[in-house]
Amino acid sequence: MAQEYTGIERIGDVKANLGEGPVWDHTTGQLIWVDINGQAVHLYKPADGSNRTIALDQKVGAAVPRQQGGMVLALERGFHLLDLETETLSPIVDPESHLPNNRFNDGKCDRAGRFWAGTMALSESVAAGSLYCLDIDGTVRTLEDGCITVSNGLGWSPDNTIMYYIDSPTKKVVAYDYDGESGSISNPRTVVIIAEDEGFPDGMAVDNDGMLWIAQWGGWQVGRYDPATGEKIGSIAIPVERTSSCAFGGEHMDELYITTARVGVSEEESVNQPLAGALFRIKLDVKGPRANFYRG
Repeated sequence: MAQEYTGIERIGDVKANLGEGPVWDHTTGQLIWVDINGQAVHLYKPADGSNRTIALDQKVGAAVPRQQGGMVLALERGFHLLDLETETLSPIVDPESHLPNNRFNDGKCDRAGRFWAGTMALSESVAAGSLYCLDIDGTVRTLEDGCITVSNGLGWSPDNTIMYYIDSPTKKVVAYDYDGESGSISNPRTVVIIAEDEGFPDGMAVDNDGMLWIAQWGGWQVGRYDPATGEKIGSIAIPVERTSSCAFGGEHMDELYITTARVGVSEEESVNQPLAGALFRIKLDVKGPRANFYRG
């Protein structure tokens, strides 16, 4: 019997068109998250309830803190650095400059400080996306090439030997053997399959027990899964159909922040989900690891 987690609360007053990519910056005590279609990075500080919005000139799939300051972003047109003082972008590399109908989607840093992010077609209709790793020297490796439809959630096991990855339309979470030193992946296998009537797997967080917390787009929930058995062992009901991603944060890393979207929600449907696009938080009895920062 899956455990039902209660106590979810809406935080802040921002409503995103397509909220995504939450990441907790433990050095500043704030949550970084993005509005992909709104072309914005949001910084929410729970200590005073403030929200800073940085407007960009293109769609943003993910934003992660950089160890030397600022952030690194996976944008519609490649990887960029963001200076938080001037709010200016500096391009690093665009591995898909030849694919103008693609954009970057979700991304995350591994323990070595590499930035992993994948792409997808703007139309979402064809498997034209790839999975990339931006190394700390600014070079890019391609891990999955042109076979991904909607590149999404990423995560690593607590012992750093497994990488989890989601291509949303497959309704699966794939595990790879992961070499933390070289950043190579191998031996892909399916470890979780989302039930037929529970939406599609989107963003993901891994807790300190090695369990996967998966935002279920179209499923009104975040589910907790055991990757060793594939079993769903818990769920958080979300008052929004399109739950997009989640991340552990807070002073004790025992709070789960959850992003949602209102894109594609009709006026009629929005009556039943007036908080579509809002940011949510729930305190849990489990903790997650601190986010890794980009070291380039």
